[in-house]
Amino acid sequence: MGSAEVLASVDIVALRLSEAGELELLLIRRAQEPFAGQWALPGVLVNGRCADLSLDAAATRALQEKARVQPQHLEQVATVGNAVRDPRGWSLSTFYLALLPADTELPGEDLCFASLAQVLDERFPLPFDHVQLVAQALERLASKSVYTSLPLYLLAPRFTVTEALAAFQACLGQAVQHTTLRGRLDKMKQQGWISDTGEKNYPKMGRPQSLLAHRPQGRGAFIFDRSVLS
Repeated sequence: MGSAEVLASVDIVALRLSEAGELELLLIRRAQEPFAGQWALPGVLVNGRCADLSLDAAATRALQEKARVQPQHLEQVATVGNAVRDPRGWSLSTFYLALLPADTELPGEDLCFASLAQVLDERFPLPFDHVQLVAQALERLASKSVYTSLPLYLLAPRFTVTEALAAFQACLGQAVQHTTLRGRLDKMKQQGWISDTGEKNYPKMGRPQSLLAHRPQGRGAFIFDRSVLS
């Protein structure tokens, strides 16, 4: 790369909720230098030779070609750039937050899910400045989860209130009152964002729970009139 060139990429912070109710991060094993063989965020380079008409299109390509998953929610978080984040020289990254359904399975050995907690405290090291990108995306997710239904995109299309509670608590990093969340879900039900399926989930332990269906009205998330933490 010549000294006047700037590398530009689109990177994806894609999250899944584990069965234990913890967030997991989708990673891909790098095939090329720098950092060949290491786990990193999936992403693609963008330049005058690629067919992408926009950053959003590049993010979709990264998800389809590299991560090979279909998110339920995708949004741009920020752009970062400097001369030290990539050993090849000046680089920019526009990174996105993607939320995957809990039952997402990976199609190849070059992909894995890592504990988000281990990534953030660097027990699972990532190359470049990818840990910082993950932290910023998580801040976005936490701030929006206080007043919106965004965590529901981490669930299967049909879910229980208990599963919704786990998703909100994972995104916020703190406890949420069951009755408070149920009230927020009831508001969503009144406006058609959630419906009763009439079916029940029968766990191995505990009582059967009603299954709800998430029915987003267009893109984005439902906005609550009060904090889910209040």
